[in-house]
Amino acid sequence: MARYKALAVITKYWRPRENYLEEIVKDVQGKILNGDFVVISEKAISTARNNVVDEALVKSTLVAELIAKYWMRIVWVYLLGPLCHFQQRLLHYLREYPLKMGSRHKQVVLQYTGLLQALMFGSEGGIDGSNLAYAYVSLPLNDADEIAEKIRRQIQLRLEKNIFVMIVDTDKTYSFKNFHFTPRPKPMTGIHSLGGVITYVIGRMFKLKNHPTPLAIAGCKISVEEASKIANIANHVRGYGAGKTVWDMAERFNVELTSVSWEMLEAVKHKPIVIVRENRRVKD
Repeated sequence: MARYKALAVITKYWRPRENYLEEIVKDVQGKILNGDFVVISEKAISTARNNVVDEALVKSTLVAELIAKYWMRIVWVYLLGPLCHFQQRLLHYLREYPLKMGSRHKQVVLQYTGLLQALMFGSEGGIDGSNLAYAYVSLPLNDADEIAEKIRRQIQLRLEKNIFVMIVDTDKTYSFKNFHFTPRPKPMTGIHSLGGVITYVIGRMFKLKNHPTPLAIAGCKISVEEASKIANIANHVRGYGAGKTVWDMAERFNVELTSVSWEMLEAVKHKPIVIVRENRRVKD
């Protein structure tokens, strides 16, 4: 019997400057019990907090343009992509990596998270454009611990429920025995952030065990292994909203990569919140 069960909560789409605290409290009311984990997408929170960049306004440098033109279209397609076991569909997207828009995106990554992240093929340093409109991308949270605790306190105050809050990113953490590492910055304590593209390639090349990355947990202390299990369950039932990648999202709406509108996104079911509950019938 499974130790945990999960419920994905369908919410409205959280645009920039959304009152996400109010939305979370409203959407979990009547659904949570004491001891539940409320697992929330980092990207949804980051977008609601207006922690975003409009890449249409960014001017690229020569370094960013070289990465987009040669590193993405050649090195990833003919060397790193095959090493990482990429499917042909993704390699096809990379062969046609958009030069102008891609250069602007790489410039944003260089500015906020550095070269080793810019050499990644997607979700570089927690920067992601999927499920965002036009040329917007969300940035990683720098204060995930404080945000998780604020959400926990609001739920406790407003709904009188003692729950645990976890903020999670879909970017992968890889595990080798008891050593857990991720290419993205600022994971939870116990997960090592290192290497950027190097970490990603090693994890994918050797097909290491992987799972979404827990960033912060408020209300309790649990092991990386247990947090990863909960994050994995939440990710499984949440799905990918309008699409797993910007290419999938554009294909879904049959528009150009930077032509997905806020209204299109609002027409899709979004599940930024997942309630994960321990099955009390299971004996530890």
